[in-house]
Amino acid sequence: MNPHLGTVSLVGAGPGDPGLITAKGLRRLREADVIVYDRLVDKRLLNEVKEGAELIYVGKEADAGAAQQKNIYPLLIDRAREGKQVVRLKGGDPFVFGRGGEEAQVLAMAGIPFEVVPGVTSAIAAPAYAGIPLTHREAASSFTVVSAMEDPSKEKSAIPWDVLARTGGTLVVLMGWGALGKIVDTLLKEGMMASTPAALVQWGTEPYQQTVTGTLENIVQRGEEAKLGPPVVVVFGPVVRLREEIRWFDDRPLFGKRVLVTRSRPQASVLSRLLSEEGADPIEVPAIQIAPPEDFSELDSAIDSLNSYQWIVFTSVNGVDAFFQRLNARGLDARALAGIKVCAIGSVTASALETSGIKADFVPPQFTSKDMVRGFAGFDLRGARVLLPRTDIAPQDVTKELKTLGALVDQRIAYRTLVPEESRQKAQNALRDGKIDVVTFTSSSTVKNLVDLLDGDKSLLEGPLIACIGPVTAQTAQDLGLKVEIVAPQHTIEGLVQALKNHLTSNRGA
Repeated sequence: MNPHLGTVSLVGAGPGDPGLITAKGLRRLREADVIVYDRLVDKRLLNEVKEGAELIYVGKEADAGAAQQKNIYPLLIDRAREGKQVVRLKGGDPFVFGRGGEEAQVLAMAGIPFEVVPGVTSAIAAPAYAGIPLTHREAASSFTVVSAMEDPSKEKSAIPWDVLARTGGTLVVLMGWGALGKIVDTLLKEGMMASTPAALVQWGTEPYQQTVTGTLENIVQRGEEAKLGPPVVVVFGPVVRLREEIRWFDDRPLFGKRVLVTRSRPQASVLSRLLSEEGADPIEVPAIQIAPPEDFSELDSAIDSLNSYQWIVFTSVNGVDAFFQRLNARGLDARALAGIKVCAIGSVTASALETSGIKADFVPPQFTSKDMVRGFAGFDLRGARVLLPRTDIAPQDVTKELKTLGALVDQRIAYRTLVPEESRQKAQNALRDGKIDVVTFTSSSTVKNLVDLLDGDKSLLEGPLIACIGPVTAQTAQDLGLKVEIVAPQHTIEGLVQALKNHLTSNRGA
């Protein structure tokens, strides 16, 4: 075997929810030089690829599959012969109606090393997310999975519909929306009871999943009335009745809510993950971009004279990250802060400090300058030199309050907060289509910058709920004329999500 050949990994991405990819599949995705992906792969998974990886979209529509499939084979072979590690990322499982077996055959014939990383098939996952177990001791002891998309060259169907109509258990049909009417007629003709429970699960496991239930007799009509379209997983059998008792995914407070996430791209993932876990559909449109200062000389001067400070006050995670990055660049580490007291505004900022090896001496109970001053009452700041590493656009309230206590405050720019121009069109498009339910703000900068990205058109923010991480951010939004309906009592990302859940739950019950 040629030692310079790359390897092709046929990886199952799962049915939609990016959290359902296997640990091995995610590892292969992160290692790959080339990712060849399908239409049904959730695009959030592509955020996991390494920098410089080649992304190749080969999504196929139902009526153009065969022709496009033939173009995929040489693509996989050529990239592997270039010595690259290739991931063929396929929705669901590669070997469950995914043509992974055909691709494996072609690779084997070409002498290309390959492996198969199984994935969660939509045949199981979509019903599970709809609250429909495929088996249940009191309802079904077996299940059958078939595909409605057979090889068009076949003279007649290879699926024994006559047997399936009388077998009992659960019948799952993949890719069956286009042929649903014909399938239902065939099952009725072959003896399946017209009263057999049936369900249609569109976009299973996604935050916009839609489930329609009925019977074999009326499921086509109900699906059409709901204006469903592919991809749809069809389920026939008594287990469908269990949905109303054990539905869970589409019964959560944030299910189906489209939530605009305005945090910077590196930080957005935490909020997006928490929102997704609660059923929301996070739409990431970064309203801020963190950049280093144009000139490090002032910050470097402060670092070189750290022993002259009695306190360092960190107001954000970005400030902590920027300060310690520069500290390390100067050949120093946390030991350089020996003897200096540290204040962290916010529990998340305090946690970021602990990651850098520093435990904060003081964390104000609330993130406001007034609360900070009240908390500092137990410390004597008269004549104390205080270093305040912060952004270039930070307000002066913290500095003013410290000075009222007699502190000698030394502000140094540790990072800059910029407006990401690449988000301008995306922000306007997201809000103009009227489909955003909630806009989240995690800092005053995200508020100001989003209004900037909207070219000052604040009318676009009149429809969605406005949710702010705390009173300072909320005040900024209100000063700009925005109606703030949600302010998190706990000024953290987790607190923001909980406040949003509480608001929507209380309104639902009203």
